[in-house]
Amino acid sequence: MSQFRPATTQPQAIEDRSFQIIAEELGPHPFTTEQFPVVQRVIHASADFELGRSLVFHPDAVAAGITAIQSGKQIVADVQMVQAGINKSRLAKYGSDVHVFISDEDVIAAARQENTTRAIVAMRKACALYPDAIFAIGNAPTALLELVRLVQTGRAQPSLIVGVPVGFVSAAESKDLLAAVDIPFITNRGRKGGSPVAVSIVNALCLLADREGR
Repeated sequence: MSQFRPATTQPQAIEDRSFQIIAEELGPHPFTTEQFPVVQRVIHASADFELGRSLVFHPDAVAAGITAIQSGKQIVADVQMVQAGINKSRLAKYGSDVHVFISDEDVIAAARQENTTRAIVAMRKACALYPDAIFAIGNAPTALLELVRLVQTGRAQPSLIVGVPVGFVSAAESKDLLAAVDIPFITNRGRKGGSPVAVSIVNALCLLADREGR
């Protein structure tokens, strides 16, 4: 029988110690005091310091995200996994919710007809319904590429884009394109990312919005 015993079983104490470890092991970094809580949440969710260091913030990203959440802007996710992970009870206080369209019947039908991805068609539908939403993309690079195109053509003006898709095909390139767009964004360099990363970023912003509103 293992003799290991956890140092504590108190949830807040575990989280506090985790963040202390993250700050100690990350060491010197380029992030501002506003950005660092988001970085900590990403590392906490992934246990990946390289991923944390790869994060890139538009200068207005954190403030724009907090304002959008407090203003009740809707959140659009690329996949259900992102939708499931975001803390919707916090959003509900501001009149917001999380929407995902990738499994809608009309999206599936249009994607088949156009011989394209459901993620692309879902972004078009989302931008038609909620052009000023917070967009959280953690899975589909084609969703991020299409969203950037819709922004560039004036069909969407998101309050914030959280663009951290994971993958080997177009993931890094889609994030490079996002980083060149002059609207608030949070992304990262390279192939890493994923739905848990997108979730951790949005939830970090929700916590910051709550703290600022107290």
